[in-house]
Amino acid sequence: MRQSLIEFIRNLKVFLRTKFKQYDSKLPYFITVLLALIIVVFCINTFIELTDTLKSEILVTYDTQITDYILTYRNPLLTKYFVFVTNVGDLYGYLIVVGLASAVSYYFFKSWKYVAQTVLVLLVASISNVMLKRFIDRARPGIEHLVSVETLSYPSGHAMSAMAFYGFLIYLVTQFNLSKLAKSSIIAGLSFFILSIGISRIYLGVHYPSDIAGGFIAGFIWVVFCILIFNIIELFRRDPKT
Repeated sequence: MRQSLIEFIRNLKVFLRTKFKQYDSKLPYFITVLLALIIVVFCINTFIELTDTLKSEILVTYDTQITDYILTYRNPLLTKYFVFVTNVGDLYGYLIVVGLASAVSYYFFKSWKYVAQTVLVLLVASISNVMLKRFIDRARPGIEHLVSVETLSYPSGHAMSAMAFYGFLIYLVTQFNLSKLAKSSIIAGLSFFILSIGISRIYLGVHYPSDIAGGFIAGFIWVVFCILIFNIIELFRRDPKT
């Protein structure tokens, strides 16, 4: 992505130079950020428009079939696992994970940058999730809940936060100088954990499958946007002409 951004900004500078004899050297970066924001707003608007399908009979059928299938696997051992997973995907779980990530980041990189970026991605996803829940106003499934819940249903906050937080960690892993085996193992583990958090919410009876899908999509949108913005800021910082 960074190389694509460099090429885009370079071409934008050439375009502006041919159209204007003088222009602010920061302008290409501001334009790039604005375009990124427009794309994200468009994606979010499309996401909201797609929520109209929540009322369709087809989606209700799929939600019911998938939920019924997952519930057939309920057993004491699996319940303990999914309760643990869903707790890790909650506020106190993230506080512990962020604490561990902070220690690792400071020990290996002597920097808080990656921790700050990861926390920012999580905060953006969490705040937008609250807004989306209130806007869409979908009630929880009317089946037995194995854990207590207080908020609305769509999109799943656990799924959205997991995709945003652990998805960004996956991106960071791809940027580190690690062996292919180490990268593949970490990425596979984080991907499995994201999926586990999503499934746990269906298994525990507190979300429809479409809630999870919506959370994953919304979380992914924020991950891509934040990665884009962080890279633009880094390129701007390193640009000797700015």
